[in-house]
Amino acid sequence: MPVQDFLVISQVCKSYSGHPAVQEVSLNVARGEVFSLLGPSGCGKTTLLRMVAGFERPDQGRILLGGQDITELPPEQRPVNTVFQNYALFPHLSVWENIAFGLRMARRGRAEIRAAVEKMLVLARLEDHARKRPGQLSGGQRQRVAIARALVNEPQVLLLDEPLAALDLKLRQHMLEELRGLHRQVGSTFIYVTHDQEEALSLSDRLAVMNAGRVEQVAVPEELYQAPANGFVAGFIGDANFLNAEVQEMLPGGFVRVQIEGMGRPAVQAAADWRTGAAVRVMVRPESLHLGLERPAASDRSNCFQAVVEEVSFLGGHERLRLRAGSLSLVVKRSRGAEGRQPGLSEPCWVRFAPEAGRVIEAVQPTCGAK
Repeated sequence: MPVQDFLVISQVCKSYSGHPAVQEVSLNVARGEVFSLLGPSGCGKTTLLRMVAGFERPDQGRILLGGQDITELPPEQRPVNTVFQNYALFPHLSVWENIAFGLRMARRGRAEIRAAVEKMLVLARLEDHARKRPGQLSGGQRQRVAIARALVNEPQVLLLDEPLAALDLKLRQHMLEELRGLHRQVGSTFIYVTHDQEEALSLSDRLAVMNAGRVEQVAVPEELYQAPANGFVAGFIGDANFLNAEVQEMLPGGFVRVQIEGMGRPAVQAAADWRTGAAVRVMVRPESLHLGLERPAASDRSNCFQAVVEEVSFLGGHERLRLRAGSLSLVVKRSRGAEGRQPGLSEPCWVRFAPEAGRVIEAVQPTCGAK
């Protein structure tokens, strides 16, 4: 079996009381990859994870791991371990004993258990807490214990079900660094479930964005952000301005000229050919819009139009601005400390963005635009 097909989920479906939770999902995960299932609550990502773990059986479809069909195997016979959101630690056992628990259940020898636990304590930076009980630890420390306990059995796949959801922002950021470091050292395949896009983008080699039980797109983080497959993915991954437009003409190099009220006739990217007059939706990320007091030079190939700053919000290292261009409302993200004087509240300005920064993402129904 090719390396890229280490974990294969093929046409898997799952319903509860006639209501579909997962609908014909197929995914391939590479050995040693950090692969995230990302989506809103109720999209089916945890159900899919539980089927990989063996806690749920699919109504149809197959799950293969390393070439072996594990669809019908019980959880204890799968080379898979799970880290849950609530940690699920044994409160009466010490950190050392919690980590050792799985090895003891597997009837490993004392020397082997001791060596494996000591190794995991070092990897998880828990050496000074080995004799403490979970109630004596911080949230981040308890999460590290849960991860160490799951990894000590050397599973081929580690499943992480929203493991950082209960932690505050600073601790989540710290634990993401810890997870990246652990993954580099142990090399297991990680399947990470989250609704937090920043977690998924920063941790993952690839992601699957799910919605209503289906996979909308599978891609590397940069591609998901820069080239979303549709409006749902574009709106779920990061902030975006969505602009209704009419196709004017196809341009060389994968670009199209569109008419947008308040913006004129900008050139933007298009992944497909569109007929003239088609109603489409264009995406432009807020950080791709640049403001100036002067009209850009004629030699600048950027799209440009005039607007007025209606609102400015301070957000630490950057500002969030709302602009008005005719009837068009736009959000701009601007770094603080930008060179030169920047347009302020109620000031008119020029807005520019590169053709590569705009993208046609879908037809506006009921108009049928794509050929």
